Amino acid sequence: MNKYLRLAFPVLMLFASSCSSVYMPNVPNTPMLSKQGEFSGGGHISLKGNASINGAYAVSDHIGVLFSGSTMSNERKSKDFGHKLIEIGGGYFDTFGPDNNRIIEIYGGVGKGWSDITFRDYKDDVLISNQVQEVDYRKAFLQVNYSSKRKNNLRLFGTDFPINYGTALRISHITMDRFFINNVVQPKEDNIFFEPIFFTRMGLSKNIQLQYTTSSNIGLKSRKYMSAGNSIFTIGVVVNVGGK
Repeated sequence: MNKYLRLAFPVLMLFASSCSSVYMPNVPNTPMLSKQGEFSGGGHISLKGNASINGAYAVSDHIGVLFSGSTMSNERKSKDFGHKLIEIGGGYFDTFGPDNNRIIEIYGGVGKGWSDITFRDYKDDVLISNQVQEVDYRKAFLQVNYSSKRKNNLRLFGTDFPINYGTALRISHITMDRFFINNVVQPKEDNIFFEPIFFTRMGLSKNIQLQYTTSSNIGLKSRKYMSAGNSIFTIGVVVNVGGK
């Protein structure tokens, strides 16, 4: 798959998705760690206002620990969507290739999330119904990241900016701990989501990169509320310090 398909496929999947799920995914942690002592941190935001932060630290030449968080408060006339999510994890990374500029990372972790969604129906600008969904859930995930520090150059305004690409494949199991609709207890749901993620990074300096991230979200179970209704489409900044 060439670089154009890497960009086009996630965008098509984004527009094919609906937006009714109580689960809002965050930007996965793709730190591209390469040696002990390296730190990676990033901040990302979507067009809907879903903001994610990621942090990772290499405690040895092959072991890294992760922290991620995301939050969103989107208020509209017919729908409000608010959520918070935190994650911790860790795993293995290694460099390979002729110049050790390719990176494989395998991480697992757990998380906790909260979502509050309000739906409103109007007739002639008069509110006729109101539904509030409140859910707490726990999360377990496993992901494999592949990225390369081999750089292509993008020339803009007479300046060359290094470009590289990466892919992450994430499996997330989400289980509701609490679910209310208009303060009435509802049956809890779970689902398993497969999330292929594609990201492109443009170097702004030696340690700072601009990152564009897209993904699709595929639910492996048929669920009414815990469904695959949201994808990732974000712009962010990533900082790596202390790597190769």
